[in-house]
Amino acid sequence: MNHNVSFKAPWGSALKFITALCAIILIGIPLIGIFTGQHKDRLWILGMIVMPLSILIIASFFMIRGYALSGDTLLIHRLGWESKLNVRDLVSIEVDPEAMSRSIRTWGNGGLFCFAGLFRNKKLGSYRAFATDPKRAVVLKFPNRTIVVTPDKPEVFLESIKGLINI
Repeated sequence: MNHNVSFKAPWGSALKFITALCAIILIGIPLIGIFTGQHKDRLWILGMIVMPLSILIIASFFMIRGYALSGDTLLIHRLGWESKLNVRDLVSIEVDPEAMSRSIRTWGNGGLFCFAGLFRNKKLGSYRAFATDPKRAVVLKFPNRTIVVTPDKPEVFLESIKGLINI
């Protein structure tokens, strides 16, 4: 079996909508600030121009671009960097398109370029998400935590991990 397998992270309709809406707001505020603002007021410039554009730019670096399995490590590709998860201690893995349903975000990003951070729902309890399309959710359960990822081919992803760690 190939131990270096890559998966895309396609955006679901909710992520596309939320990102577009947030981008319009975060670009619109600076435009209003530029055309109507008090150009000599540093607080105005900071609040109306610098902060909204900073939020948009910083959030873009956290977008989920894809996933890769390399040995016993799951790499979550971001814009210019990656998060790493060791899957060696994985207890179970399942494809569940409803895993993120009715979730509450407790800390993290709820839709600007990704759904990432800490979430909670009745089905999974507390979990960490690295997601772009909840309908493609794959739930990885470890002894002390639960992770949700959303690769383009959830079933192939599941089989690839099972082949790596023999669960």
